[in-house]
Amino acid sequence: MHFLNQDLWFPDYSEASADGLLAIGGDLSTERLLFAYQSGIFPWYCEDEPILWWSPDPRFVLYPEKLKVSKSMRQVLRNKKFNVTVNKDFKAVMQACSKIKREGQDDTWITNDMIDAYIKLNELGYAKSVEVWQDKVLVGGLYGVDLGNGVFCGESMFSKVSNASKVGFITFIQNSNYKLIDCQVHTNHLESLGAEDIPRSKFLKYL
Repeated sequence: MHFLNQDLWFPDYSEASADGLLAIGGDLSTERLLFAYQSGIFPWYCEDEPILWWSPDPRFVLYPEKLKVSKSMRQVLRNKKFNVTVNKDFKAVMQACSKIKREGQDDTWITNDMIDAYIKLNELGYAKSVEVWQDKVLVGGLYGVDLGNGVFCGESMFSKVSNASKVGFITFIQNSNYKLIDCQVHTNHLESLGAEDIPRSKFLKYL
């Protein structure tokens, strides 16, 4: 396993462990984060851990043209009880994502340092948030990294009311021109929307 210092580098993705762990340490500087995402690498760790960098194989992705919208979801979208915005409150979305309890996780991986680092990416135009509002209250959303290469690297989503995050995700994709949505690792939620595993080598060709 490689331990990073302040030098801006990552080991070759082929050196990742079976579960995708590639390196430990380093920092969350804007330069390192951009270099990581350009290389198909992302940070994922808990508050009491060093920074862990991942490059899983296979990679869980969604091709926008394969997006699955169920009959019931189409009805929800038609009802227009939610209002969806982009980049209206990036910080609030990240904070909400950090507070959502998730199955199998005792604590959050979205630390205060992560929030500060991704806010900087957002301010520089490299990260986006999607907000879902109901009666002017933020009830769902998601955020991720956009390097301008046609790939949106989704990081996390939250929902305080039924279907809110799905509405945000579907609306965002349907109104964007991405060639690929990086979902990183498998979840049943995203699989139900059409996400699938592809080889890491194939994913890296999109970056």
